[in-house]
Amino acid sequence: MLAYTMRRLMVAIPTMLVIIAVAFFMMRLAPGSPFDTERALSPEIRAQLMSFYGFDKPLYIQFLDYLKGLATFDLGPSLIYKDQTVSEIIGSGFPVSMTIGLAALLLATCVGVPMGLIAALKQNSLPDYSIMAIAMAGICIPSLVVGPILSLVFGVYLGWLPTAGLDLGKMTFETLLLPVLTLSLAQIAIISRLVRSSAVEVLRSNFVRTARAKGLPELQVLSKHALRAALLPLVSYLGPACAGLITGSVVVETVFQLPGIGKNFVTSALQRDYPVVMAVVVLYAGLIILLNLLADLAYGLLDPKVKYE
Repeated sequence: MLAYTMRRLMVAIPTMLVIIAVAFFMMRLAPGSPFDTERALSPEIRAQLMSFYGFDKPLYIQFLDYLKGLATFDLGPSLIYKDQTVSEIIGSGFPVSMTIGLAALLLATCVGVPMGLIAALKQNSLPDYSIMAIAMAGICIPSLVVGPILSLVFGVYLGWLPTAGLDLGKMTFETLLLPVLTLSLAQIAIISRLVRSSAVEVLRSNFVRTARAKGLPELQVLSKHALRAALLPLVSYLGPACAGLITGSVVVETVFQLPGIGKNFVTSALQRDYPVVMAVVVLYAGLIILLNLLADLAYGLLDPKVKYE
């Protein structure tokens, strides 16, 4: 397993380089610049700014300079957020996004797995149809609709929960509930459908029939034999899902006015704040690669048939 992990990490290096290169050149070749403001700058000031930030150099020189800074964890200053470095922006936004994302993933797993198992055990019955109908609704209705509705009902009409604002000092159950619930609903639907499909197939497999033929109690058959196999597809899914939720949902962070990195990413992309956009891309890509590796290792621990060669 150690050799397999080292090989995966070695493969991750060129993968990250390709992702960084594509994102870098796409941002530089996109129309507009960070110095396009409502008030036009004089050619002299614009030239000074371009020279100060190194934007007057050839693109390949700028790319090499960026790689040198990235190798020393120097992400540079923000072009839009004055008096802030990119590291400070990511450092302030990432804990918020991580808290909301992990809480949403935990809630989605704790709710989605039992729903999927119940639907599989009660296949083609009223509970199965009801759970799958709820799951389909959760997939079809986007967070752009769910967030404002929850905010309007529970925040404005009932006044039970706050509807906006969250920082590291105000992470309470009340402030987290609406954003986490909004972000987790679609994941609950996906996980329940995934677990249901996998569990139906496992319950029909030969090893489950053999366990039942031996006279084992149904609870033991499900917990010790069927459950582990039924959760294997979920393990593979949780890797990229976790990365996506941790980096934050732009819609959720916008609706509830959360200072996460998702909102900073969109704002920076629109205003051509190249260093912030690149930092979020690198963070997102690194999380996906790392969490996919962890998911593959966990898959091997759950399935003894998997061999690391």
